[in-house]
Formats: sequence, structure tokens, C-alpha cells
Amino acid sequence: MMQRKTILVAPLNWGLGHATRCIPIINELIIHGFKVIIAGDGAALLLLQKEFPKLESVELPSYDITYPKNGSNFKLNMLLKVPHFLRTISAEKRNIAKLVDEHNIKGIISDNRWGARSKKVPSVFVTHQLNVLSGSTTKITGKLHQKYIRKFTECWVPDFKRSPNLSGKLGHVEDTEFPIKYIGPLSRLRKEDIVKKNDILILLSGPEPQRTLLEEKLLLEFKDTTKNLLLVRGVVEREEKTTQQGNIKIINYLKTDALSQAINESGFVIARSGYTTIMDLAALEKQCFFIPTPGQFEQEYLAKRLKKKGLVLSCSQKDFTQEKLLNMFAMPRLSSKTHEQDFGKLFSLFHSK
Repeated sequence: MMQRKTILVAPLNWGLGHATRCIPIINELIIHGFKVIIAGDGAALLLLQKEFPKLESVELPSYDITYPKNGSNFKLNMLLKVPHFLRTISAEKRNIAKLVDEHNIKGIISDNRWGARSKKVPSVFVTHQLNVLSGSTTKITGKLHQKYIRKFTECWVPDFKRSPNLSGKLGHVEDTEFPIKYIGPLSRLRKEDIVKKNDILILLSGPEPQRTLLEEKLLLEFKDTTKNLLLVRGVVEREEKTTQQGNIKIINYLKTDALSQAINESGFVIARSGYTTIMDLAALEKQCFFIPTPGQFEQEYLAKRLKKKGLVLSCSQKDFTQEKLLNMFAMPRLSSKTHEQDFGKLFSLFHSK
């Protein structure tokens, strides 16, 4: 009997999106007969451990990404962390080299972890950001990111190559010096036509302290609401915790099936405009209000782009009020064209060695 090839899957711990969009990839790897080892840190690793309790997992060094309370200081905050990022990448590469040898790993799928690669085996970089938006320094950050992507065997972009697409200029550039495969949007969730239980669903995740700041603002804004409101905090913990504040039901975290049901049972969704969240809500064809993380150019761009197309409502965190939702159910639904990815063909890369 042929021994199964082992693939290491390593998402970045920056919010939950990098980890959650790896879930459909991991499921397909298992379906196609691969053995999967999960690698990461923090909430991202814990999330995948909860989703795949039978899979082996290992911890990698943390990039320790946090947001300043003042969103305008985000770029400076990231700049000051560059020495730490470089040390983390070096430590990550050493850990990966050891894992490749000890576990006979035959391929690596890294979702935005720059050091999760090896010259010994095919290494894939998953990202929707070929361009990294950073205001006046976008050209520099984009080129720097592409420099790291070139060190990988392939780059997989979870979007469509041509319009209409979800990522816009983030995931589409010309004249790259590395192979790109557009694999279509990734979502762990499935649309169901079921009875609506919640008028509004709030989905929160992302680095602190901005996640908590938005949660506190929304709880205050909706404290006297007469609508049925469910708030999923996006805080991954060992046990599920549920509390009630007036008409607001609060849950710390939901696994895939429960989250899919909760979104399908909700009429309207308020969320950050992270790319993975957009892919999920497009797959479920939801009406949405997006509140970008302050200072995060990527989320601001995506929310503005979809609002301009008339597909969603959006505003800044400081400007949000309940009154912004007066016309929410008159909005069109966010959606994405269907796409069936040939994962067998995509994974053929790992049979090359």
C-alpha cells in the first residue's frame, strides 16, 4: 500500500480569516488522500485544532500582530515591528526545515507566512494580496511582498482571474515574476434556505485592541434594540460561552457548521471587511454592512469598492450608528459566481517529488 504524502498547512495568525479559508483546502487534501499536519500559532492554530481534532499540529513562532488604538498609527506600528518580523521569519524557516526532515513532509501550503517554505519540497503561498495597500507606500510594500512570494514554488490567489472578481487590484497585477494560479474564492460555508431567527448577525474577529473596541461600540449602540441580534465575538477559546444582554445573544466562537447555520438564519450581517469574510458572505449571498478595521488600507479599499458597486453598506468605525441600517433590507445581496476548482489538478504539484 502506497504511503500517503504529508502536506504541512500553515496560516498566519492575523485575525481568523487566514485559518478559516485553509479549512476547505485541508478538507480537499484529506479527500485526495494526503496526510495533513497543521502549523501555526495563537487563535489561528487553536481554531484549526478545534476544526480538525484528529490531525497532528505544531506551533510556529508568532508574528505577534496587533493594532494601535489610533488607526492612523497603524503604518508606524507595523514599521516598528519589522525587526521582530524578520527574526520571526528566520526562526520560522528553521522550524520548517526541522519539520520537513522529521515528518517527511512532501509539500507546504503557507497562507501568508513568509518563512513557511522549503527548497526541498514544493511550497505554495496563498494570498489575495499581490498588492499590499499602505497609502503612499503601496508601491514599496507591494514589491516587498512580491519579493517574498517569489521564494515559493507557486502562488495561489483565492479569486477569479478576470472580472467580476472580489479582490480587485489587491489580487490582480501584471508582469509578475512568479507563477500564479487563480483558484476561485474559498469558503468553508454553504448556503441554505432556512427560517430566519436573527434580524442581525454581528461577526467580529481580527487583532486586538480594535476587535474589542468595535465590540464595545456595537453593544452600546444596540443595547436597547428590539431586534433579535446575535453577536459572534470571534474569540477562539477551549469552550463555547454564551451570554445574553437584552435582545443581544453573545457567543464567543462558533465552529464551521454552527457558524454556517447562524449566518443562514440571519437576515443581515455586520462585519469587518476582511477578504475571507467577504468570500464567506458572498458564498451565502448575504446583505451586509462592513466596518473596516481603522487604518487597515486593504479592508478600507474592499469596503469602498463593494459599496461603490452598490452591493453593500459601509462606513468607518467612528461614524457607525443604528441609523445607518435604516435601508438595510433594501440592499442587494453580496454574491459570487459559482466555481468548481479541480483540486486534484491543483495538488498535482505535490506529486512532482
